[in-house]
Amino acid sequence: MTEDNRPVNLDFDLPAQPQSLVRLAALLREDDVNLNAVGALIESDMSFAAAVMKAVNSPLYGLKGRVQSVQQAVTYLGVREISAIAYETGLQAAFPQVPQLVAVWERASIRGLLMGRLAQALSMEAWSAHTAGLFEESGKAVLYKHAPEKYAPMLASARDDVHLVEMERAAFGCGHDDVGANLCEAWGLTPAAVASVRHHIAIHTSMRLPRVSHRYICVLSALAQTITTAPSQLDEVAMKLAPQAMLDQTSLLRGLHRVKDKIDEALANA
Repeated sequence: MTEDNRPVNLDFDLPAQPQSLVRLAALLREDDVNLNAVGALIESDMSFAAAVMKAVNSPLYGLKGRVQSVQQAVTYLGVREISAIAYETGLQAAFPQVPQLVAVWERASIRGLLMGRLAQALSMEAWSAHTAGLFEESGKAVLYKHAPEKYAPMLASARDDVHLVEMERAAFGCGHDDVGANLCEAWGLTPAAVASVRHHIAIHTSMRLPRVSHRYICVLSALAQTITTAPSQLDEVAMKLAPQAMLDQTSLLRGLHRVKDKIDEALANA
């Protein structure tokens, strides 16, 4: 059963977390994270290193032409954003590289960055927020890998994620929100990130937060969704959700617009 007592079937083969990410997670759990060790680990994996260098020299990060090595990237952007790029790369590599999932990964990249930076601006736990954003739609990739011929038409025909989840539950006994949360647990993400992924569709549609710890990450998920789909409603959504997570509305709006403006500027130059 899920937390809302919905029976689900989670009998899917979940990809194992790459060993490089297992080692990276161990480094990130240390009280005093060793920046050089993180950089060296990412440099030792060619796919991670290439992804980091490509990302940090893109307009989105505002460092184009200034970063020549992974260690420089860690210095400029910090451990969280560099580690998140490695997680993003490892997550995508675990699934088929098909056109049907391209939009899923593109949204994940922007959402993760938004949620991580929002959390950082508001002095919240940014790593949990960033990874929650990266993994929010990951259940779609699991379902595609499980039954591509069955799932691809669902992705193509769904009006929105609510409609998609209805089709998923009819076909598989669960939705990508449940499956994505299961993948988060398998890859060792924090309980707060798991809860955000599990409940994100219900939160986006109802604007009501579940009774879970660290509810602020659920708020950031809804705000990131609003920024990318209905930016004119951003203040309204923030004002509605902030009291539910006991967040100061003024501070939330200030941090929210500061991050949004920077991301908008970067995307405009992309």
